[in-house]
Amino acid sequence: MPRIIATLLTVVSLASWCPAEEAKVPLKTEMPEEVLAGTPPDVLALLYPGLEPLPEGEQPDFLVPEGTVNLALNKKVTSSDANPVLGELKYVTDGDKEGSESSFVELGPMKQWVQIDLEKPSRLYAVYVWHFFREARSYHDVVVQVADDAEFTENVRTIYSNDQDNSLGLGIGKARPYIETHRGRLIDAKGVTARYVRLYSNGNTANDLNHYVEVEVFGKPAG
Repeated sequence: MPRIIATLLTVVSLASWCPAEEAKVPLKTEMPEEVLAGTPPDVLALLYPGLEPLPEGEQPDFLVPEGTVNLALNKKVTSSDANPVLGELKYVTDGDKEGSESSFVELGPMKQWVQIDLEKPSRLYAVYVWHFFREARSYHDVVVQVADDAEFTENVRTIYSNDQDNSLGLGIGKARPYIETHRGRLIDAKGVTARYVRLYSNGNTANDLNHYVEVEVFGKPAG
């Protein structure tokens, strides 16, 4: 009997220590207007049969803990291209998703990245990225990583990659390349804790340049 009582006390103690499951709510973000010119998405899909099929219907709800916010809004952005061809790096987190010339940054050719400093370690649940979407195109070797330090040497983790042949030297990705749309790309960050977020690309199907309209990082400060 004493052993049973001790076991019950242990279970009660553990139950009181373990945090309760956080309430989940659908992730909400504003979608820009769909404006397309040039090659239609369905034609691009025929030209590049390896692309992920275009989404159909309403985007399903993505649940995140209550109190999750866009931690990236107006945060500092750095890049492998310190002198963009067009636009400014601050456009990446300024909240403007319309994709006009005053709302996207154009980086140089081939492998480039943008990096967001969230200012403190945070628990991340989702990353939303909009590359240029006003004409149908697909960006090559899209990779999203997080880390604890700005140099990306400490606790580096890849949360998304469609680099299927390791062109960037960061490992082979499992995701398929996709066609840019006004919906952007929602990436599940799975609650990883990090301060810095870095997004790579390697040109696109229209040219060898790299473009970012907006990046949102949804989460909550850790601790």
